[in-house]
Amino acid sequence: MSLEFDASRAQWIAREELAERMIPLIGSLYRDHGVVTSIHGRRLINRSPIELLKAHRFARQAGDVELDPADTMRVLEALREIGPGPASVDVARLVARHAASGTDVDGERMPLADFLRLELAPVVAADGADRPAREGTDVVLYGFGRIGRLLARILIAHAGDATGLRLRAVVVRKGSANDLVKRASLLRRDSVHGSFAGTIEVDEEANTILANGTLIQVIHANDPAAIDYTAYGIHDAIVVDNTGRWRDEEGLSQHLRSTGVARVLLTAPGKGAIKNIVHGINDGDIEASDRILSAASCTTNAITPVLKAVDDAYGVERGHVETVHSFTNDQNLIDNFHAGDRRGRSAALNMVITETGAAKAVAKALPSFAGKLTGSAIRVPTPDVSLAILNLRLERPAAKEELNRYLRQVSLTSPLRQQIDYIESPEVVSTDFVGSSRAGIVDGLATIADGTDAVLYVWYDNEFGYSCQVVRVIEKMAGTHPVVLPVREPVMLASVGPSVEPGDAEADAELVAG
Repeated sequence: MSLEFDASRAQWIAREELAERMIPLIGSLYRDHGVVTSIHGRRLINRSPIELLKAHRFARQAGDVELDPADTMRVLEALREIGPGPASVDVARLVARHAASGTDVDGERMPLADFLRLELAPVVAADGADRPAREGTDVVLYGFGRIGRLLARILIAHAGDATGLRLRAVVVRKGSANDLVKRASLLRRDSVHGSFAGTIEVDEEANTILANGTLIQVIHANDPAAIDYTAYGIHDAIVVDNTGRWRDEEGLSQHLRSTGVARVLLTAPGKGAIKNIVHGINDGDIEASDRILSAASCTTNAITPVLKAVDDAYGVERGHVETVHSFTNDQNLIDNFHAGDRRGRSAALNMVITETGAAKAVAKALPSFAGKLTGSAIRVPTPDVSLAILNLRLERPAAKEELNRYLRQVSLTSPLRQQIDYIESPEVVSTDFVGSSRAGIVDGLATIADGTDAVLYVWYDNEFGYSCQVVRVIEKMAGTHPVVLPVREPVMLASVGPSVEPGDAEADAELVAG
């Protein structure tokens, strides 16, 4: 037993040492080349050695064995050798593809660097060719509440070489004499999501917050139409409105009257003709001429990708969506007047039946679902992470094992793998999904499938997961979303056909914490 203990410990130390050696390679690929590395959607940037080894073990979900860190190290070294341009690169898929088909015309094993040049051809410059310079896009957060501060954390973590999204300013109404210090403190510490990963400095004279090298101008204003952003060196900015005060074109267009603003994104469902974008579903509908867009709601983002995947494979005839949603700031801590029905009762003490527009909102992203879904919601006394229960009538029958196998594969290799995650564990509860970057996580053990009747349980971090979706929409608007490589494989489902490819958007590797 002692020999086995010593051998196990020695093996772990060797793997940990290898993971430590990966960190500078992962960092330099990101900073110098704009390459975001991941393992089946688990982002490797800014990870500790232990977190890197956990990501390698997660690779078992796509096969029978975990990814060997030595294989990852070889890929990282080869990537440094060939120096690709900006891209999201799934290391695990490259390792698997090289093992399966990495041979030349003579049947000999192709050198890894040559194989990667072929797989990453869209971002590998020809010898001697210069890549075009990239310019960053200025981003302004109008409002700095729950979603605004999480967007700030993600944008700061994505700062990289400053050629993508650049968080330049936050606009708030001044709340007190020490407003700036309080805002910085709320960014630094969060009761749900923990401490900010980095350093924060406050300059009260300049009214700025310096977070991990990102200088954020804090602007106090009451009128969204009366700000001269160019006075702060901000030009052609995307303003992200997190206040929810204005949801129609007339209200949101006030931002466009401020100097230095090019486009506006609302972090709530938009009204009227405003496009409601769920990244991974209809982000291809974003046009350069769109001045105002909506990122829909957290629930719409959570359920639409799963509904799309199921509809692609089995067809959805009709359904009902019940959301068990954490309480939000619009509810009262204790009983008090509220304009909404039941929402005046204490959020901390009650389950509260309320309405949700998420079921109808799905049709704005997926028009084929118009009139197919009903929905309701129950607010519960938890601060974050919600659960959507999808009760569906399918056009084609499905067995539980088959449906779960399909959704698991969708979460790993399909165009929706950034939006959908999958888990099978008899012990998971809501807090286990705090900080998930996916729009929704299918709980496989809870799935019910009986012929054409199916019930799916989808967890979602209604704060962080939604914020990640918002950032993806901002990237799409700015044209800074990197190409995703290698090219995806189709999802196999024998009972439906030779292959199924859910979603029409370009496949994404994970770009945020997960």
